[in-house]
Amino acid sequence: MSTTLTTQMPAPTAAVTHRQPGLDTLRALAIALVFFYHYQVFVSRAPTFGWLGNVGWTGVDLFFVLSGYLIGHQVFAGLARGETLSLPAFYARRLLRTMPAFWVVLALYFLFPAVMGGNTPPALWRFLSFTQNWNLQPGTAFSHAWSLCIEEQFYLVLPLLVWVGMRAATAWGLKVRTLWGLMAGLTLAAMALRASLWEQFGREVAGGGLGTAGYYPAVYYATLTRIDEFMPGLAVALWRHAHPASWARVTAHGRAWFFAAIAATALAWYGVANHYYIDGYGYGAFMSIAGYSLVAWAYAALVVAALCAGSPLRQWRVPGAAALAAWSYSVYLTHKAVAVIVAKALAAYALPQPLLIALVTVVCLFAGWVLYRLVEKPVMRWRDRQVPTLFPPAAECSAARAAQA
Repeated sequence: MSTTLTTQMPAPTAAVTHRQPGLDTLRALAIALVFFYHYQVFVSRAPTFGWLGNVGWTGVDLFFVLSGYLIGHQVFAGLARGETLSLPAFYARRLLRTMPAFWVVLALYFLFPAVMGGNTPPALWRFLSFTQNWNLQPGTAFSHAWSLCIEEQFYLVLPLLVWVGMRAATAWGLKVRTLWGLMAGLTLAAMALRASLWEQFGREVAGGGLGTAGYYPAVYYATLTRIDEFMPGLAVALWRHAHPASWARVTAHGRAWFFAAIAATALAWYGVANHYYIDGYGYGAFMSIAGYSLVAWAYAALVVAALCAGSPLRQWRVPGAAALAAWSYSVYLTHKAVAVIVAKALAAYALPQPLLIALVTVVCLFAGWVLYRLVEKPVMRWRDRQVPTLFPPAAECSAARAAQA
């Protein structure tokens, strides 16, 4: 018998309020990978971290997967309790989570462009509307905000889909398999689009197409070609809440899942390091078309491992990971400009490479910590007092429905 999402999802146990070490470790890993990649590209302009730096750009993919899981977990857990998602509360919490720190850094780029790198940024309205990633050209100022644009677009669309689906559930039922089908469809659509775009921009000009100059604007930065990387995180959240028996059986084998996830991630990194970009040829077809999704699913396996009770990833508390995870958003916003500024300031001293890396890293962490302490954390505390939940109390929902009637 078909049932709605709400009836399929049993009420969960009491919400966990403390930080989860496994997810903190993954968030810390994500920002570390991004830092390695950006250091090689914008500071040393050499393979300073070897293959680890070469796969570092996938740290953004890990952030996408974590975002998909965390927001899906919040939404599906509330639906499991039979509660009604509040769109104003959802958007208020998301805007207060991401906007203040973003606005501070954005202001620095526009007020002090020479200090922040000297490159010309896209028009201000594109940052404020989160459309900066559309047809973004490499080399512009604050270009790494492209991933934040995609995340905000995802946050805009997801609750609307859930809200429409729950409204429609009174007529035809919102079935869990519909959500699975939607996620599968979005993944296949993104892969099909990347296949089409790869034909145009994937190979060097001599190999056909228009050349690789358009690959980043058309594929790497684009919303529709990267949106499928949120799906694995959403899938983990839906699996956890919509199929609790299956979830319990699988997560009971934490060590096995951990090693399987490590193997999947190692395989994904091998593909990125060796087959993503091929000198003299261009971007590999398989990694361009399916690789983005496969990397995201490998990272989703790590997320499951981080949630398994017997998994080392959940049990280990990596020193400093919780702090770095907490600062990761502020570090992400500031690290590229700070790293370039510090490296230029120290260039005249001809420091040994390990010492230079250490100094740049410390200053980047300090800048992220300052932004976190002065802007991000106080605003989040205020947000949690003003908008404590995505799901208002039943009395408020009843009053809202009565007003609409």
